[in-house]
Amino acid sequence: MRKTYSAEGIEALAANIRADGYRLLQNLVVRKGDKKDRYFVVAGGRRLAALNLLAKAGEIAKDYPVDCREREGETATEISLAENVMREEMHPVDQYEAFDALAKQGKDIADIAARFATTETVVRKRLALARVSPVLLQHLRDEDMSFAQLSAFTVSDDHERQVAVWNSLSPWNREPHSIRRALTEEMIPATDKRVQFIGGLVAYEEAGGSVKRDLFDDRNAGYAMDAALVEKLAAEKLEAAAATVRAEGWKWVECPTTAPVGYHAMTRHYPKAIPLSEEDQAALDAAQAEYDELAELIEGGMADNEAEAKLTEVEKRINALNARTEAYSPEALAEAGTFVFLDYYGRLAIERGFVKPEAAAEDEDGEGLPSARGAAKPKVPMINHSAALIEDLTAHKTAALRIELANNPDVALVAVVHAMLLSVAYPYNSEQKRIAVVVDARTLGAVDEERRKLQGPFRLQ
Repeated sequence: MRKTYSAEGIEALAANIRADGYRLLQNLVVRKGDKKDRYFVVAGGRRLAALNLLAKAGEIAKDYPVDCREREGETATEISLAENVMREEMHPVDQYEAFDALAKQGKDIADIAARFATTETVVRKRLALARVSPVLLQHLRDEDMSFAQLSAFTVSDDHERQVAVWNSLSPWNREPHSIRRALTEEMIPATDKRVQFIGGLVAYEEAGGSVKRDLFDDRNAGYAMDAALVEKLAAEKLEAAAATVRAEGWKWVECPTTAPVGYHAMTRHYPKAIPLSEEDQAALDAAQAEYDELAELIEGGMADNEAEAKLTEVEKRINALNARTEAYSPEALAEAGTFVFLDYYGRLAIERGFVKPEAAAEDEDGEGLPSARGAAKPKVPMINHSAALIEDLTAHKTAALRIELANNPDVALVAVVHAMLLSVAYPYNSEQKRIAVVVDARTLGAVDEERRKLQGPFRLQ
């Protein structure tokens, strides 16, 4: 009944037969053909194909004797179907114990894989179950957990912690990812932006760090076990980048691993535009023209193999020249500083010109007093309005905005869509919203009456 075989499967089975001295563990089942001394294989087609492969390679003779069992032709279909359907895969724990027994005898993974007609990856995954507590292995035998759940425990060698994690998780929260997360709380995954920033687990291992790899998690290349070493390597790389920034003359330069909390709300200085010299402007124009020409050739498929490298080099020249078009003032350098950190994606981020809150507070407290430069800072006058006046002015402003939106439907549509999107993006942050969208049903007369009340004595046209 089975008519389709994979080439890889036949090669693996041939390797298994070779490893056992070219003997079959299970005989072929045959039926007589129409001609004399002719037989057809009813069960064992893959074994016959593997034997033919070995004979073609010259490893066995073409008349190599093979044990066969003859059956009646009338039952051939039932026999073939039964052999291919009425079978059950070996239990993973039983398979692990068999592989483990061979491994303890000195067999390497390649030999075990060949002996059992499987892949080396499957053998490694089964042998990884040696890390799992016998208590949990018994749970799998008793069908109290799935093999995917059991596989998640191979990320740890601590049997007591494995059992504790299994017992602590609620039955509805025993997914493999939940188990891995609980067992790897103190580990740093290879996907962590700090690991990526320092050059991956390869750079971490070269520095002497130990790695724990999970064969059952294809999305993760492993875990760094030494968090302190990861932080140290990331800090050293950030400090190397900060050395160049310090040479610019900033008051301070800090290197947090992640973005500082609330730094966007800090007072900030921005660079001022500086015109390029005629020589630099000519160089920038030439570089831009060269960049456009190379980009057009690459896009049209007419560029040579060195075009990409040339394009990158020209882009660096353009960026260097553009950097000369702006600069920070001496006052900004003396008052502000720079943060060097890793952004959300693990890339190096350099944010310049921030003034720390205590410095800004000192400036505010010193209003009207002589500053360090000797000049007195003028005190900003404060104007306080009554609550009634503010409420009245707000009502007039609201009415005026409503009329303007009514007379500008394009602007009104943009404002309404913006408010609706904010409700989706920031459902718990009303401070982001500047317009309220409310679905309501009213008569035209009620709307006109409300408009007249809001307009008051001022008829806004």
